[in-house]
Amino acid sequence: MKIAIVGPAHPYKGGPAQHATSLAHRLAAAGHEVLLQSWSAQYPKLLYPGQLTVETPEVELFPATERTLAWYRPDGWWRAGRRLAREKFDAVVLFVHAPIQVPAYLTLARAAKAGGCTVVALVNNVLPHEQRRFDKQLMTALLRRADALVVHSAEQADLAATLASTPAHVAALPPHLPHGAPAADASPAGRRNRLLFFGIVRPYKGLDVLIQALARADVPEVSLTVAGEIWEGRDELLRLISDLGLAGRVTLTEGYVPTDEVPRLFAEADALVLPYRSATASQNALIAFEFGIPVIATRAGALADAVTDGVNGLLCEPGDVSGLGEAIRRLYQPGELELLRGGVTSPDPGPAWDDYVAAVEKAALRYS
Repeated sequence: MKIAIVGPAHPYKGGPAQHATSLAHRLAAAGHEVLLQSWSAQYPKLLYPGQLTVETPEVELFPATERTLAWYRPDGWWRAGRRLAREKFDAVVLFVHAPIQVPAYLTLARAAKAGGCTVVALVNNVLPHEQRRFDKQLMTALLRRADALVVHSAEQADLAATLASTPAHVAALPPHLPHGAPAADASPAGRRNRLLFFGIVRPYKGLDVLIQALARADVPEVSLTVAGEIWEGRDELLRLISDLGLAGRVTLTEGYVPTDEVPRLFAEADALVLPYRSATASQNALIAFEFGIPVIATRAGALADAVTDGVNGLLCEPGDVSGLGEAIRRLYQPGELELLRGGVTSPDPGPAWDDYVAAVEKAALRYS
């Protein structure tokens, strides 16, 4: 098939760009003719308070990549769709990560479908974790316009079914780990007395719950590193840290973490903590396993699918300060950390990507 992927690519940073680029490579390796159609300007800066781009590619660049789309050029959205139809692409795969993308995608999809292209919406979150006015209406319109959907959990498929009758194909989010970073020791020895929170800080990710849990866990020798952009609530977090007497135990390493700094952060930690209140899926647990450290996570959405309680990590309920505090305390019981490290295995991306590519192919062929 001729397949066009419409989504972010380098110089855009982070998971979405890594995911779109990795999918392009995998589809090409499966024998398809693939174009990665990216953006020269993806969002208005006002709507994305963090760092947008990086200088060094985080995954291998895909050769057939174009960057002609811009959020401020609606005429370009239509022309891109018409071009894909004119060049007889069989399928257009839209990487949907935020409702702000919907007007562009609706325009492009309408032009592409008019020329016979199948439109697949690859949806990371059917609805945002933190919804704004009109988000539901925008996502509903896009889901109904698509011929098929690819989502990352059965829960998300059920949610999509409440908004549209478009057939949804479920495929777990496969590893798309950054390249270029030296591998960390897969079996780190010794106790570091440090936990890690990694990634963009937003309310739904529950950093405030983690900070409270750390104070309750009765492990005064243990500290926490927060590595990532803080999009909102910074003053409230600082106040919480101060009120709980944790100023000397919580380090905020603010800003996007470049690829070459990631190994050091994980090597310095005993465990990665994912205290999310809600989630669909996350790469962060797989990154932790790549570096040989266990994960403490909540059972939100599909977040904990990779974590087996008592084997390669510990699980608790979302929003449960006491439960998360108990998990931290348990991590530092004699022998527990060594046991969990022994249960960690590096992720094998092959089978997960085979399943994912098959789901995209099935959606592109309009199978229901």
